[in-house]
Amino acid sequence: MDAMSGPHVIRGSVSLPEAELMWRFSRSSGPGGQHVNTSDSQVELRFDLARTEALPEVWKQRALERLAGRLVDGVVTVRASEHRSQWRNRETAAVRLASLLAEATAPPPKPRRPTRIPRGINERRLREKKQRSDTKRGRTGRDWG
Repeated sequence: MDAMSGPHVIRGSVSLPEAELMWRFSRSSGPGGQHVNTSDSQVELRFDLARTEALPEVWKQRALERLAGRLVDGVVTVRASEHRSQWRNRETAAVRLASLLAEATAPPPKPRRPTRIPRGINERRLREKKQRSDTKRGRTGRDWG
């Protein structure tokens, strides 16, 4: 990763607008020794989904529906505190937000078209079932001893 790896692409030509990202830094729990008490390495990234102009309207509606449970006043929040460096946490948060939005704006899957099972396959299945049932019927202990 080179210096703040450019715009984080959501899908196609749409990417996260740097101007609309709200960053907040705070002290992180976890690894870091004495260093952790003095540095603000935890990153909180907020993106105002309800008011953004960066996403096509259709995508925006889709995302607002799908992320409804995660939104607070139309704002989606992502946190990252795995890394010791704030810079790497910023990267992680931005990538996480981009993939979250990519998932939330994806078009719904195409409906499944029902297909018919070929007759031969169905017949073979029934034949094998019958054979199995005969095998099992042959195991009953009537004629033993």
